[in-house]
Amino acid sequence: MDIKLKKYSHLLTTKIIVFMIAVGCFTGIIKAIVQVEVVNDGYFSMVMEDDYFRSHAFIRVNQKVVDNLAALLREYKSEDNILKGGSINEETLRVEEENLYSDFQAHSKSYRPDLNEAENYSTFKKEYADKIAQAREKLIKDDLRNYHAILQELLDQKNPLYYASDGENVYTNTTNSEKSQFKTYPAYLAFEGYKRDVYPKVIEENEQFQWIADPIEELDQDKTVVYIAFTDNFLNQKIKEWNEDKAVVTKNLYILAAFLLGFILSFGYLILVAGRRSFKDDQVHLYPVNKLYNDINILLCMSLIAIWITLMDNVAHTSIDRIAIPITIPISAAVFGLILSLVKHFKNKTLLKHTLIFAIVRKAIKIVRNVYETGNVGVKTVLIVIGYPVLIALTFFMFPVTIGLAAWFAYKKVKSFQAIQDGVERIKAGSLHHRIKVPNRGEFKTLAANINSITDGLKEAVDSELKSERLKTELITNVSHDIRTPLTSIITYVDLLKSEEVTPKAAEYINILDQKSKRLKLLTDDLFEAAKATSGTISVDFEKIDIVSLVTQGLGEVNDKIEDSNLQFKLNHPKDKVYISADGKLLWRSIENLLSNIFKYALRGSRVYIDIEDAGSEIQLSFKNISAYELNISADELMERFKRGDESRSSQGSGLGLSIAKSLIEVQKGNFNIHVDGDLFKAVITFPKMTDLQSKVVEES
Repeated sequence: MDIKLKKYSHLLTTKIIVFMIAVGCFTGIIKAIVQVEVVNDGYFSMVMEDDYFRSHAFIRVNQKVVDNLAALLREYKSEDNILKGGSINEETLRVEEENLYSDFQAHSKSYRPDLNEAENYSTFKKEYADKIAQAREKLIKDDLRNYHAILQELLDQKNPLYYASDGENVYTNTTNSEKSQFKTYPAYLAFEGYKRDVYPKVIEENEQFQWIADPIEELDQDKTVVYIAFTDNFLNQKIKEWNEDKAVVTKNLYILAAFLLGFILSFGYLILVAGRRSFKDDQVHLYPVNKLYNDINILLCMSLIAIWITLMDNVAHTSIDRIAIPITIPISAAVFGLILSLVKHFKNKTLLKHTLIFAIVRKAIKIVRNVYETGNVGVKTVLIVIGYPVLIALTFFMFPVTIGLAAWFAYKKVKSFQAIQDGVERIKAGSLHHRIKVPNRGEFKTLAANINSITDGLKEAVDSELKSERLKTELITNVSHDIRTPLTSIITYVDLLKSEEVTPKAAEYINILDQKSKRLKLLTDDLFEAAKATSGTISVDFEKIDIVSLVTQGLGEVNDKIEDSNLQFKLNHPKDKVYISADGKLLWRSIENLLSNIFKYALRGSRVYIDIEDAGSEIQLSFKNISAYELNISADELMERFKRGDESRSSQGSGLGLSIAKSLIEVQKGNFNIHVDGDLFKAVITFPKMTDLQSKVVEES
C-alpha cells in the first residue's frame, strides 16, 4: 500500500533521470556558446543585425586594414623615415633616458648628490652617451620590425582593395590610384582631405563605423588620401558568409535559451527534492556519499571548475567544438553532485558543522574537556608533571629557530622601511627620477608603489609647469621683439613730423604721438627684459664690486632726476669698503629699477633712505621711502608682474620694475625682498660678502 502511495516525484529513478537532463542541458548551453564563439567570436548581437553593411562582421573585415594603413601613415611613413629616427616616440625615448639616469644615480661614481639635478644630468648625458644611442637604435629596430610586419600583413591582404597616400608614401594592393576608379565598385570608402565619400550610405549607419573612420580622420587631412573598395566576388562571398553565420548564431541562441530554461527547471527541481522523500518529509536523508566534508567538497568543486577552464582554454580554437562535450559532461556531473550534497547539508543545517576544520577543532576541544572533566586529581597531576617538561623541551628546541625566523622577518621589514625612508629623502631633495624599490609583497611594497605614484604625479606637474612657463616666456620675448621694429619706425617718423611745418592742432597731436610711442617703447623694453631675466638665459659676468662706490657713483648719475623729484636722499654706509661678487651692469640695472620706482611712486617732499649694512657674512642694501599712494596690497602682490602700487594706473609705470629687479638679483645668486608697513615701502638686496681670500683669488685671476 505504501509503495502505491509513494510519489514518483521523489523516486531515486526520477532524480537520476532529471539529473541526467540537467547535465545534458548544461552541456547543450556550453556547446551553443562554443559554437557561437567559434563562428562569430561570441558575438550574439549578430541576430539583431538586418544588413551586412550595418554588421559587426563588415567592420571587422575593414578595421584591421584601416588600422595598419593608419599606423603606416601616422607613425612609420617609410623605412628611411624610421632609420632616421622619425618614428621614435619622444615620450618613449624620454622614459628610456630616465631608466638610464636611474642606473647612473645608483651605480656611477660620477653621480654627486651635492650637485643639483641639472649638473648631474649634464654629466649623465656625457657618460651615458653610448647607452642612450644604443637605446635609440633599439627603438628604431623595434619600429622597423613592426613596420615590416604591418607591411607584410597588408601585402598578404588581397581584399578589400586599398590605396593610401600621405603625399609622399603610397601603400596599395591594386593598380587603381584614382577615386573615380574605386567608385566603380559596388561598395567603397573614400577619405580625401576633410571629406569622406561612402557607398552605400547605409555603411555610415553602422554603430561601429567610427572604428574605421576615426583612425583615418586623425591623420593629416591636408595630405592624406585613403580609398577602400570591395569587388563583387569578395562582397558576395562575405554577405553569404554573414548570412550563414547569422543563421548559425540565431539557431544556437534559440538552442541556448531552450537549454537554459531546461537547466533552470531541472536543477531547480533537484535542489527542491534533494534529501527529501516527499514534499511533506521534514527529515533530510543523507547517504554515504554525503559524508564527504563540506570544505573538501567546496575545494573539489573549485578544482574541477579550474580543470575544466584550463582544458577548454588549452584546446585549439578550431577543435573546441568537438572537445567541449566530452570535457563538460563528466566534470559538470561531478560538480552538480557535489553541489547537491552541499544543498542537503544546508537543509540539514550542517553546512558549517560538517567540515573537516570544525571536526578537528571540536575533537581537540573534546579531548581537553574529557581529560579535565573526567580525570581525577592524580591523573591531572601526572599529565601536568609529564606534559609541562615535554612542552618546555619542545619550546627549547624550537626557540633558536623561532628567534631566527623572527630576526630574519624583522630584518627584511627594517630593510624595506629603510629603503622607503632613503627614497623619500632623495625625492624630498629634488630627485624626482628616483624610484623606490621594495622586494617581496606586503604593506611596505604598497606604500612604496603609492609614493612612486605620487612622485610620478609631482614630476609630471613640475614638467608641465616648466613647459608652461617656458612657453609664456618665449611668447613674451617673441612678441616684444616683433613689436620693437614697427615701433622704432613709428618713433622715427614722429621725430620727422616734428620738424615739419604743421598746424598747431596737428603739432599737438604729434606731441601726443611722440609721448605715447616712447611710453610704448619703454613698456616693450621692460617686457622684453622681464622675459629675458626670468628665462635664465641671461649671461652673468661676476666680478669684485665695491658696493658703496657703485651706489655713490650711480646716485651721482641720476642727480638731475633726484633734484626734479623733490625728494631728499639719505645714504648711510660703512666707513670701510665692502666687496661682493656680482655683475656690475646687472646689479646697477636692478638698483636703477628701484630708483625709478621711487621717483614714480614716492611721496613728494619726503625722504628716501639708502642703507648699506655689513651683516658679517652678508651685505645688505636697503631702500626705504614713503609711498604717495595707499599701499593696500601685500608685498607678494607687489612682486607680481604688471602689479603697480598705483591701482588707479595714473602713473607711468609698467608694473615690471620690481619683477625685473628680483630676477636680475637672483640670477647673480643674491636675494631680493620687499616689505610693506602701512605706506612705508622697503626693498632689501642681500649678497654674500666677499672674503679676503676670495678677493685675492679674483684679483690674481
